[in-house]
Parts: sequence; C-alpha cells; structure tokens
Amino acid sequence: MYNWIDALADLQNQGEPCVLVTIIEELGSTPRNAGSKMVVSADRLFDTIGGGHLEFKAMQIAREMLASGKQDTHLERFSLGASLGQCCGGATVLLFEPMGQVQAQIAVFGAGHVGRALVPLLASLPCRVRWIDSREAEFPEHIPHGVRKIVSEEPVDEVDDLPAGSYCIVMTHNHQLDLELTAAILKRNDFTWFGLIGSKTKRAKFEHRLRDRGFDPSVVQRMRCPMGIGEVKGKLPVEIAISIAGEIIATYNANFGQHSARAEPIARLLPASRRSQSAKLKASN
Repeated sequence: MYNWIDALADLQNQGEPCVLVTIIEELGSTPRNAGSKMVVSADRLFDTIGGGHLEFKAMQIAREMLASGKQDTHLERFSLGASLGQCCGGATVLLFEPMGQVQAQIAVFGAGHVGRALVPLLASLPCRVRWIDSREAEFPEHIPHGVRKIVSEEPVDEVDDLPAGSYCIVMTHNHQLDLELTAAILKRNDFTWFGLIGSKTKRAKFEHRLRDRGFDPSVVQRMRCPMGIGEVKGKLPVEIAISIAGEIIATYNANFGQHSARAEPIARLLPASRRSQSAKLKASN
C-alpha cells in the first residue's frame, strides 16, 4: 500500500491539495491506534485509518473540505457503534488538516518579456498559474514549478476553461488579441481580478470598442488598465512584473476570508497547533 507520508510528499510536489486525516485519540476498542493516518485527495485515498464506514465518512468530510477551500483544521469524534455500522464499540477522534491548498488560480496570457519576468514571481506564491501563448518559441526552456504551460493557436478559447474566481492577466504581443481576450473575460464576469497591460490611452480605446459591443460600463470598469501598483515605477520588464505581482498580492490578501457569489473562495494555508485544537475539544466536552 502507498503509505501516507510518500503520498503527501508526492501530492505536495505536484501542487495537488489534499487533507491529512489522523487518529489523535482512541477510547475503548478501535480498528487502529492513535497516530494512524491517511491522505485524501479529490479522487484518491492513501493508507488507512481502519477501513469500514469510519474511513468512508472521514473521506467524505475531507473531500467536502477540499471542495469548499476551507483552511481551518477540523476535529470530529466518532462512536464506533451501530450508527457507523461498526461493532468495535469504542470511540475515536479524528484530526483533519488541509494540506497544499492554493490561494489563487492565475491565468497569464502572453509569454513576452514582461510575462517571462512575471510568471516566476507568481510561481513563488501559493497559487497555480496557467501560462498561455500561441508561440511555443517564446516560452523559456525551464517552466517554474506550479506553472502549466499552454500553447494554443486560439488563446481566447482558453478563457472558457478558467476556474471561476481566477486572476486574469492579459499582455500579449497583439492588440487585437488583447481586445478579444478582454471581451471574453468580461463576458464571463466571474473573475476575482483582471488586468490588461497598457496605458490610459489604450484603456480609452478599449472602453470605446467594448461599449460598441454592448458591454455594460460597470463591467468594463472592473478591468485594471493600467495595472500594477503605482508606487512601483519603471519600464523594465522586471519592474512592471513586480508592480503587477504586488497588486495581485494586495488583492488576494484583501479578499481572503470573503466569499463572492460569483467567485470561488481564495484559500490560504493557515497552520494551527494541535495543542490548541485539543484544548478546544476538551473545553467543549
């Protein structure tokens, strides 16, 4: 059997979120001892805490946590009797710890100079990045960990595949492509943040063309152009990239813990001590 520690390491290397489930207390007869662990991902289960309906119920809880994006650790007590279809007769307390959740889904359209400076910065954050361009040769030989390179002849088609709540950055080599991407992103209107590279003049031209296409001004106003933190000046690709990355960080920090009807929650890994969790459990008994 694939043990939990190897599974956890592999999932974290792949950037795949999971939940570590640990038996932290056993009372009476139980199928496995305290300290037993299993790892639950969205579609796989590694190691075991004893099988049966207890393990099935724990798997359900873990996958609900993954689906919700919640980062709080969770304690739950189970009586191993008729209600769980188990005859051990004891009781067990399980600790659920989310591991490797990401803060943001980011789509970068364009692998030009600024894109090549920006993507490594984003890759160093707890997020997942889709890097999209039609030009294979523009991508560097080494793609940072956590970044998915997408070579597409029709980059606009990739907008449909973005998760709700994505951060979208448009900086291609072609103004008409920038406009079509902008229209596709605004049409969905379920993004957390959308930035378009360019000047105030470019923004004015795009606003006029988008109005001609029937876009509501309130939707167009969600577009950040120029984008980036104003305090970070400069025209070098790395300076522009730092400015953009700074605005994205500020945005997801401001949004953390807030839920939007149109966007998936932005998750942040918040380690919590087991000692404080155990104290809360005892206080509630």
